[in-house]
Order: sequence, then structure tokens, then C-alpha cells
Amino acid sequence: MAILPILEVPDPRLKTVSTPVETVDDDLRALIADMFETMYAAPGIGLAAIQVGVPKRVIVMDLQEEEDEEGKPIKAPRVFINPEILDPSADQNTYTEGCLSVPDQFADVDRPATCRVKWLDDQGVAHEEVFTGLLATCIQHEMDHLEGIVFLDHLSRLKRQMIMKKLDKARRIAA
Repeated sequence: MAILPILEVPDPRLKTVSTPVETVDDDLRALIADMFETMYAAPGIGLAAIQVGVPKRVIVMDLQEEEDEEGKPIKAPRVFINPEILDPSADQNTYTEGCLSVPDQFADVDRPATCRVKWLDDQGVAHEEVFTGLLATCIQHEMDHLEGIVFLDHLSRLKRQMIMKKLDKARRIAA
């Protein structure tokens, strides 16, 4: 396993529409393992393959919403291959989103509060489930990446420009 470099805006590769996975095999499972290691190291709760430069329809996610007896988050990794959103609700939910490709920047984004999702897991088994709450928000955020969309694209031009200026300033200070 390896920690992969995460692409950051304005890298043009983040605007790439990812292609469907044709075969769930050991090479894909190795990519998934690397994606999990990368996501946990960042740290983050979701990562699309395009964020590590691989334009495939693959997402890893771990919301770590439950805790053990010592109060430490319990890992609950999930893999989504070729996910599709079906029946998004008309009801909206606003969530303050962040993104590993937009480091240390957050903004409120409105998305459907619930959605039915269809996908394959890392063994090629098909699943379909209704997602709500943070899980619904996160899957929609990550699926946006598969379409070449980052959460900044949901914001007004002014908010997007403000965040990009903050990112530029942080990069100059770090350099």
C-alpha cells in the first residue's frame, strides 16, 4: 500500500469525467487499498479516484461515526465502484463541506437530503441502498468528483474566488 499524492484545485485533472470500471480485479483492489491509506493519512472521510489522478469511477469512504469504549472512532470503510444516484429527494440539506482537493477550506452546500444509490463493492457485488444525513451528503460530494465537479462549483462566483484567494495565500506562506 502507498500514500498517493492528492490533486488540489485548480489542477485541470480534477475536471475530468471518470470512466466506468470494467473489471473488478486485484489491480483495482490495490488502488482501493492505496486510496484508503491516502484518505486516512490526509485525514479525510471520502476520496474519489480522480483525486489521486486515476479517472475511474471509484470512491472510498469512511465516516467513522461510531466510537469504541475509549472514545476512538471505529473504522467503517466503504467502497463504491460505478456508483449511480437514483431518486434524489426534493428536500434539501445544507452541510458545511470540505475537500481534500481544497485543503482547509469549507463552505455550506445544499444537496438532496436523501438519495438511493446503486454500486458495486470491491468484490464486484451489486448493492442498492437509501442514504440519508452525512452519508447522503458525502456520496453526492464524492460522486461530483467523478463528473469533474468540486464542491466549489456549487458556490457563488464571489465565494469561490474568496476561497481560491485563501488557498493561494496559504500556498505562498507554505512555500
